[in-house]
Amino acid sequence: MPVINSIISMFSTKRLAQIDFFKENPIQVQRDTLVELLRRAADTEYGLKYDFDSILTAEQYRERLPIIHYEELAPYSERLMNGEQNLLWPDPITWFAKSSGTTAAKSKFIPVSKESLESCHFRGGKDVISIFNKLYPDAQVFNGKTLALGGSSEISKTNNCRYGDLSAILISNTPFWANMMKTPDQSIMLMSEWEEKIEKICDTTIKEDVRSLAGVPSWFLTLINRILE
Repeated sequence: MPVINSIISMFSTKRLAQIDFFKENPIQVQRDTLVELLRRAADTEYGLKYDFDSILTAEQYRERLPIIHYEELAPYSERLMNGEQNLLWPDPITWFAKSSGTTAAKSKFIPVSKESLESCHFRGGKDVISIFNKLYPDAQVFNGKTLALGGSSEISKTNNCRYGDLSAILISNTPFWANMMKTPDQSIMLMSEWEEKIEKICDTTIKEDVRSLAGVPSWFLTLINRILE
């Protein structure tokens, strides 16, 4: 077994056991997760408004909290962007995912906490690596680089926050160990001009030992066709 695969196995043993538990007990895990999130947010402005601390079941959650549209949450996002905290989540919120959508607003600004990045997006990536390594312990994928491709991305700043599309936020907050396995570097991945980005990626990665691809398939078709040219 390759050395890198052995290291991944060593660090992922506990997580794989947790994943097996999730698969065997999906309802229990979802109920426990709901209660854990409610307790974490109980002392926020939103949590106090709906008395999160007294909600014990999914049924109580559905009964107490109304279904709302983005427009009703937008004032909270605006206040967070102006520096207020502890409104929707207890951890400091300084990042916002900018997303165009079907609401009346031109763009939506979705608060993104550090805990959300760690527990959702980055953990998801680590879980994929752990599961793949378990299924294919002799694969040589991790001995080379992953070619990562995001959309046309840029980070904007105000006095209190930073915002951009979600892929830009993920790239900007990627752990150092993941960056060591990726190509190209962040400065290229965060370029906003698509055509220029494609050319830069071709120039800098064409001689790299790329073993895997991470990104939207339709974008990769454009990139790979350009590399072949």
